[in-house]
Amino acid sequence: MPLPTPVTDPQDGSLDLLIEASEIVSRHSLDLDTLLEQLVELVRKVVDCELVAVLLKSGTDALRIRRTFGYRNDRKTRSLRVNLGEGITGAAARDLQTTVVPDVSSDPRYIELVKAVRSEMAVPLVARGKLVGVIDLQSRQLGAFGDREQSVLELIASRFSIAIDAARLYRATLRQNQTLRTLSEIAQEFNRLRPLDELLTKIASLIRTIIPYDSLSILLLEKDGQVLKHYFGVRYDERIQWDNVKLGTGIVGVVAETKTPVLVRDTELDDRYVAIVEGIRSEVAVPLLLKNKVFGVIDLESEHVGAFRSDNVQMLSLLSPQITTAIENAQLYEEVAHNKARMEQDLTAARVLQQNLLYAPVPKFPGVEIAVRNEAALEVAGDLYDFFPTRGVELGVLIGDVSGKGAAAALYSALVSGLVRNLIEPEQSSALLLENLNSALRMRRFEARYLTALYAQWRPLEGEMVVANAGQPRPLLCRDGKVEVLPVVGIPLGLLKGSTYEEVRVALKPGDLLVIASDGITEAVSPAGAEYDEKSLIQTVESHARASAEEIVAAIFEDVVKVSGLDTPTDDQTVIAIRIGESANL
Repeated sequence: MPLPTPVTDPQDGSLDLLIEASEIVSRHSLDLDTLLEQLVELVRKVVDCELVAVLLKSGTDALRIRRTFGYRNDRKTRSLRVNLGEGITGAAARDLQTTVVPDVSSDPRYIELVKAVRSEMAVPLVARGKLVGVIDLQSRQLGAFGDREQSVLELIASRFSIAIDAARLYRATLRQNQTLRTLSEIAQEFNRLRPLDELLTKIASLIRTIIPYDSLSILLLEKDGQVLKHYFGVRYDERIQWDNVKLGTGIVGVVAETKTPVLVRDTELDDRYVAIVEGIRSEVAVPLLLKNKVFGVIDLESEHVGAFRSDNVQMLSLLSPQITTAIENAQLYEEVAHNKARMEQDLTAARVLQQNLLYAPVPKFPGVEIAVRNEAALEVAGDLYDFFPTRGVELGVLIGDVSGKGAAAALYSALVSGLVRNLIEPEQSSALLLENLNSALRMRRFEARYLTALYAQWRPLEGEMVVANAGQPRPLLCRDGKVEVLPVVGIPLGLLKGSTYEEVRVALKPGDLLVIASDGITEAVSPAGAEYDEKSLIQTVESHARASAEEIVAAIFEDVVKVSGLDTPTDDQTVIAIRIGESANL
């Protein structure tokens, strides 16, 4: 295919080029793939050369090819990494200066990818004073790139740099948000009690949604501390079984011995790699630690070179405590199965104690009718609620749901209840309380535990309810028989450092009803798949809009049982109803 005729008049062409580049950037803002494709086309249109490559900064010290013209689309090209300062391209990236080489044969920095190349020009892409990437041009002609070509490329780079940087930030933000949502879902799944084999199958399935792999294995350290037993393995969708691995042998053995993750971009270049599954070219393994002792190793493999990145290591490291806890819980669950009767007796006693410790009696607050009900999925619950009268003129209402169930969740609930009582202060905003509670939980660093919570503050002197939410289902406001969903959401507590929360202020009048429910209500599902969701809750509240708070709470639980068909819930369920009376001080 012949190359397009290049611009011949730099003065006349610069304005047209500037306009064209600006139009491309404007049309394809935040679309990284299209921006790179259009950038290569524009470069070919205005500069006569046989090879074009756009490399973007990857990590802290390397460039990776993202879009090319004229190169072979082979594994060598796709996997090429250029370190800053390496080659002509790396020199331009390191110095943030255009590098032009009229004769590459006389420049020792030149890295040959395509034979017969005679000249090269590398133009850095710079945004906000930092390196974004490099446009690299190569030609089979000596001295193919002069002042005119350099001026044209630098003009193009100036227009595309900021757009590419913004598109990458946008993509990273989307990926981060999706990852956080997925991690939250995974955390909930990991904390469900289930048989070990079923749990490991679920772990493999969930990890594949965020880190593509061809093979996954989970190995656990035997009691002698010298051998890793292969508990679970899957390649594609089929189960596989490995031999056991000695400590210090292969990538997995090294990870267990050093308690440090290992990322291998190319297994053929790593002496530690031991071929067990045929065709593997890259691997990442992360230790599973329990109280800083090796519990096991989770290992991912791929048939492609460079399939895993440093952020995959970070993600697996973030998940590893949850995986460890989930596996340990599953093992413990199986071990105590024979002692179920005694355990149930102990948990029943714990439930009575929990009811006395965590669940405050409904306060008698002037002008407000309050009703609350809690049903535990197990003998002890992870749901909690409490009421906090402050200064005698305001009332705080807390509802929370600890990740997981059982005794661990119940203990965590007790901790939360104590923390909240210590953190409550007069005239403290709802959002600030949640932020302080998040900081307190983060300081304690409980692995694989987090809390969803909602705090509502009734201020009768102002006639308003101030609500802040950290991952709980959205509360409902019923007024004149119609229900409105309050748009207040937020990140669960104990997950991320420095989380902030928004408040919704709702002006209330006599007769208004606020309904707050845990996700055990809005996510109730029957064995046949029938769901009681947010819409179902709205219908129940609207159909009992004139009833008392106590009657509405009873109706909600009755409808949940009808839909789910279960007398005992599969998840903790809590509902709080607050009705503003005629005598409220509005």
